Amino acid sequence: MDTLVADSHSTKTQLAQIQPDRGVEAPACAESLVHLDNVRQVQPEVLSTPKAQRMAEFFSALSDPHRLKLLSALAQQELCVCDLAAAVKMGESAVSHQLRVLRSQRLVKYRRQGRNVYYGLADNHIATLYREVADHLDEG
Repeated sequence: MDTLVADSHSTKTQLAQIQPDRGVEAPACAESLVHLDNVRQVQPEVLSTPKAQRMAEFFSALSDPHRLKLLSALAQQELCVCDLAAAVKMGESAVSHQLRVLRSQRLVKYRRQGRNVYYGLADNHIATLYREVADHLDEG
């Protein structure tokens, strides 16, 4: 599909080949013009592919309801595996498995106290992210 490209820095209009996405198409612009000023403004802020991949893995770790239940408990306070299992009504083995996934994405941290291991949210960014999403969903 050929699309016209409008360049405000030039009076020429060029033809550019634009490949549509393979998924559901977004609504098209009223005119088939690419606004190069807008593109140039946002392009430096577009994620690099490696960072986009890391973010996708991060959000993938948050895509499981069991892990989100664990985060909701840990957003309240630090807990050991047995207390977490009781709070979210899961087996300790399942909780440990989910905690490994959350640890691998640096969403939770742990500390040892004697023979017990206590888990908590990794930092304030995770607590804020959790609360912001929960608040957003509560808005209706």
